[in-house]
Amino acid sequence: MSDLPNTTNFNAPLRNLEEWEEFLMERYPKPPADIPFQATDPNKKPEQFRNYEATARPTVREFYRLNHRYQTFDFVRSKKSEFLSLDRRKMGIWEAMEFLNTLVDDSDPDTDLSQLEHLLQTAEQIRRDGHPRWFILTGLIHDLGKILCLFGEPQWAVVGDTFPVGCAWSDKIVFHEFFADNPDKHEPKYQTRLGVYEAGAGLDQLHLSWGHDEYLYHVVKEYLPEEGLYMIRYHSFYPGHREGAYGHLMNEHDQALFDWVRAFNSYDLYTKNHQRPSVKELRPFYEELIAEYFPARLRW
Repeated sequence: MSDLPNTTNFNAPLRNLEEWEEFLMERYPKPPADIPFQATDPNKKPEQFRNYEATARPTVREFYRLNHRYQTFDFVRSKKSEFLSLDRRKMGIWEAMEFLNTLVDDSDPDTDLSQLEHLLQTAEQIRRDGHPRWFILTGLIHDLGKILCLFGEPQWAVVGDTFPVGCAWSDKIVFHEFFADNPDKHEPKYQTRLGVYEAGAGLDQLHLSWGHDEYLYHVVKEYLPEEGLYMIRYHSFYPGHREGAYGHLMNEHDQALFDWVRAFNSYDLYTKNHQRPSVKELRPFYEELIAEYFPARLRW
């Protein structure tokens, strides 16, 4: 029997899903254009580090507390078994975008843009920068896995920084202290550096915490180039691609493709603004782009 509490706050500690991404933008500010990306700065002095955990909103803290408490090895495997049969419904990509668009929070004081408009903002910036068509399409669809919320999943099992389960949690994971309440803390086999994995096994051999990244990856994995699939599957794996953690579990192929994940990350976090894109004007271009890569309907 599940030990998950049956409360409203348990399902929705955040006011809206954008609160998590706003926290990420504070934690990982966009570097100046003339400074190349690096996961860590070896010359940074201790007093230059900001304690983002201490300044986070109470709703964000509660979100991470739930996420770190309940994302266990067994939970992740059970969710994969529950959802990756992809038998909930059949939808085309644009239909899925419109379905996600029902996930609008009228109480959000920071923006009145819809989920669909946020996706178009991301894709349009990628398009303006002259990237390949598959890259533009990846930007358009990368958050469609958030429809898990519309299938009844709580926020903490949909969004949030992802991390491997079944091995010791890196201290690079935000709000690391909340893992003290995770039942896997009492399983010695999950508390070593390698855990149940082998050194250099590769990311595709790991179980990462459950959420929209992994779900969408399985929906679209037959249709996009591998670079785009890495962007989708690992764009929330901030301990890996921004903090440099878990390199001992990755292989050379993962490391090379993480350059694409990092390239995508700035579009994911820093393209949201209050300028409303014209869905009517943009839809023909994106429907043509979708048809270039995807069948009319996919299994979700």
